[in-house]
Amino acid sequence: MNRGSERPPAFIVMEYKPKGKSLRTIGLVGKGVTFDTGGLSIKPSTNMHYMKSDMGGAAAVLGTLEMAAKLELPLHVVGVIPATENSVDSLSTKPGDVIGSYLGKTIEVIDTDAEGRLILADGLAYAVKHYKPDVLIDLATLTGSCIRTLGTYAGGLFSNNDELVGKLNDSADRTGERLWRLPLWDDYKKELKSDVADLKNFSGSPSAGAITAAKFLEEFIEKHPAWAHLDIAGVAVSDSEFASQKSATGFGIRLLIDYMKGLIAETAA
Repeated sequence: MNRGSERPPAFIVMEYKPKGKSLRTIGLVGKGVTFDTGGLSIKPSTNMHYMKSDMGGAAAVLGTLEMAAKLELPLHVVGVIPATENSVDSLSTKPGDVIGSYLGKTIEVIDTDAEGRLILADGLAYAVKHYKPDVLIDLATLTGSCIRTLGTYAGGLFSNNDELVGKLNDSADRTGERLWRLPLWDDYKKELKSDVADLKNFSGSPSAGAITAAKFLEEFIEKHPAWAHLDIAGVAVSDSEFASQKSATGFGIRLLIDYMKGLIAETAA
């Protein structure tokens, strides 16, 4: 999705390894769209100035890695951040284009404003292939649909693992970074069927957008048994007393650190 930008994309891989024995490997993947115009499927101008915040998932991964290192947690934590702009240019990806992916699956681009899931797909596939994490969690300011569903009070939680959901919800309650689980039923998979590629990046429907985005990502985790997707579109940026307009919240860092501390305590018990 970087073809419209004068700035090259980056694929950032970070690792924190404890000095002693590592109890588990945690893979974190964050959406790092540093500015999102929507591409040729351009966004309305009203709130586009907030689109510098479309890297909220990447920021949460960076912050979590830093905190894990400072706290010297006995976990191996891997952070993967695909970073890019989504800009408009004569070279920009066009709706209807078919592109490849790191995993080898082809994707029909229906909407260039559904760009975050395209880069997350490669981040997830890379993390699984190269690090085989015990737990895989991605965070992304992914869909307006999630904001319409949950407002600015909770992030959307999607997972294929009930135990992981329970632990993340416990951490959400303790930290105040609230989550609400939404379904990942296979009924939604047909919404991504393409006539010319393995799948398409957008259903074309105005309904269930957060769910179909999560189903898209699920196609790239290689059936990882403990995966969670956090759609933080409504909570990564919010009103606060510290700024005259909406500002970054750092949502996800406290949540993930608390979750990882829980894993450590569970192992030690």
